[in-house]
Amino acid sequence: MNARENDFSILELSRGALLDNYRYFRSLLQPSTKMLVLVKANAYGHGAVEMAAMLQRAGVDYLAVALPLEGVELRKAGISAPILVLTAGTDFCRDIIDYKLEPGIPNLDTLKALAQVLESRGITEYPIHIKLDTGMHRLGFMPSELPALSAFLKDCPQVRVVSCYSHLAVAEDPSQDEFTLGQIALFTQDVDYLTEALGYRPMRHILNSAGIERFPQYQFDMVRLGVGIYGISCLPGTRLQAVASLKVKILQIKHLDNPSDTIGYGRHGHVAQGGTVIATIPVGYADGIDRHLGCGRASFLLNGRRVPTIGNICMDMCMLDVTGVPAQVGDTVTIFGQEPAVEELAGILGTIPYEIFTSLPRRIERVILK
Repeated sequence: MNARENDFSILELSRGALLDNYRYFRSLLQPSTKMLVLVKANAYGHGAVEMAAMLQRAGVDYLAVALPLEGVELRKAGISAPILVLTAGTDFCRDIIDYKLEPGIPNLDTLKALAQVLESRGITEYPIHIKLDTGMHRLGFMPSELPALSAFLKDCPQVRVVSCYSHLAVAEDPSQDEFTLGQIALFTQDVDYLTEALGYRPMRHILNSAGIERFPQYQFDMVRLGVGIYGISCLPGTRLQAVASLKVKILQIKHLDNPSDTIGYGRHGHVAQGGTVIATIPVGYADGIDRHLGCGRASFLLNGRRVPTIGNICMDMCMLDVTGVPAQVGDTVTIFGQEPAVEELAGILGTIPYEIFTSLPRRIERVILK
């Protein structure tokens, strides 16, 4: 276990769960299929450097980040695996080259900016990845733009296309499989067009986590594993395990007996007839604990019992109703992990686990468990 800077709140990261999840997804693939794992947005809140280091040791073929600065952080931390930058932009070409990052190219403007810097440095065959828009309509080349792309690439010795990729919009939704299969068909058509124009076949990848589980027959040359590596599945009865558990320690316990007393901002927490025992813990909305989880809407785990929030969530703290539950200062409260699962909190908030994970700030220490 890594040394802790504080004992107030930690995000425990299970190395065993991460590797089990990795092996599960690996088992769905052919031996020749490469695995790319996303560690963007601080590895979905789990800690990019920590996750990247474990994945590199596990033998991942590629890592991917959203922004160049995320890739630079990993390189400075000693990560040597190939890193795809999904949103390279036109102003970060020098950082990408200096730190040996591989940019995703969604349009000609980005490609031209990169080619200009490469040419000024006398660099040829720099690895790039072409993003194709097959229906997500966020980033990427539309089919009508492929002739211009092909023409530019033919006269651009500065780059070499390592892969072509696209993104599935609804791979997790069986009711929209027709749309998903249409995306895959268009992707195949687009890559075939570029392959003929280039004179060589780049790697192909379109499957995300849900796609790997539901459409493994379209794994092509590589897959992109995102939230699945962290334990979230689109399938019921999954064998995936939660990698992260957010745990905090009780700061103070109060026994309140006056029914006219209230708890927290806005006085929304009320003392019950017969008294209420509250425990204050050192996490709040600045730590990703959404205010909509307050006032009893969510409950956390304390000494094997679920205890509800009481009153409003504060910026750095929140209060729990621990009446009737054995509790003392220093006891551990689990916000999410195996129980409650992060999916439960996401359901209360009407959102997805991604948002909860990525709301966790860096001030929460990440601790890797063996």
